[in-house]
Amino acid sequence: MKKIMKAIVLATLASVLAAGCSKSNQPEATTSSEKDSAAEPSFFGESAPINEPFVTVGIGQFAVHGSLDNCREGFIAGLEEEGFVEGDNLTLLEENAQSDPGLASQIAANFAGQNVDMICAIATPIAQSAYSAGRKNNIPVIYTAVTDPIAAELASEDGMPAGEVTGTSDKLPVEQQLAMIRNILPEAKRIGILYTTSEVNSASTLAEYKERAPEYGFEIFDVGVSSTADIPLAVDSILQEVDCLNNLTDNTVVSSLPLILSKANACGIPVFGSEIEQVKLGCLAAMGLDYVELGKQTGRMAAKVLKGEAKPSELPFEVIEEAAFYGNTDTAEALGISFPEELTKNAKELFGGTK
Repeated sequence: MKKIMKAIVLATLASVLAAGCSKSNQPEATTSSEKDSAAEPSFFGESAPINEPFVTVGIGQFAVHGSLDNCREGFIAGLEEEGFVEGDNLTLLEENAQSDPGLASQIAANFAGQNVDMICAIATPIAQSAYSAGRKNNIPVIYTAVTDPIAAELASEDGMPAGEVTGTSDKLPVEQQLAMIRNILPEAKRIGILYTTSEVNSASTLAEYKERAPEYGFEIFDVGVSSTADIPLAVDSILQEVDCLNNLTDNTVVSSLPLILSKANACGIPVFGSEIEQVKLGCLAAMGLDYVELGKQTGRMAAKVLKGEAKPSELPFEVIEEAAFYGNTDTAEALGISFPEELTKNAKELFGGTK
């Protein structure tokens, strides 16, 4: 048997040597496509092969409500536009803090523990937690829906990042909002604003409203809350003092918007929103932002970092420029209010059966 096996091996070796001798000693020409495939592959962008290691992005969202949901949707779409497709070259880990700052910190720490390639933080409280966790673990952070990155200590006064953290701001067009309210309610004098005392973005925006309101003949009456449990009594109190309510992008307050609208409608008090989703839910109107577009803008920034084109520390935070009028015609009819033509003719969108 050993002799037979030896003979087979020798025969096979001879065959291989013969095949090798039959070829030219000159190297074969390599086509351009073969050269491209042999080149060092890129892990990022549209050319990223499906078989390459996935990029992992942890998405931490602070609360459940429409504007933040739209940010998440837009962020994923923005990444896809730049060639990062979930299941092809991208893994997404998604968590929601349910408006709990403690849980937001845990989510950020867990992402860092999983050594993700990037953390995307949606809203100020979780952006602050993500930056803290990312800084300790050398993980870049991209945020969105952070009204005032400077007040949140995510950026310096000149707009440059505090570290490897950058993103997009949903800073409200305060003057346009005040002008719109004055246009719709020419006799109104006092605007009520509910805000969460621990949200630095809300405190910052409230200060701007107080500064600008006198220019439009308004006084701001504000009531602070610390949690959703405070909102029912706060709403009852503020409705006795004001001609209308104006929402910020305050996560705790917006999470209780159905309750606020119910109480305000019972008193015949208009509630103005700050973005499209609040108007859809029943707010009278808003000079608001498109949060899907804000998310896309954030996704494009994230792609630059993932492709190695820039570090977060090299990218100043960005502010979405366009605000548009959104109105709810059903709410207006119920309150006996007519929208001025100068607003409706330029409306981005009107909601309700009477539009």
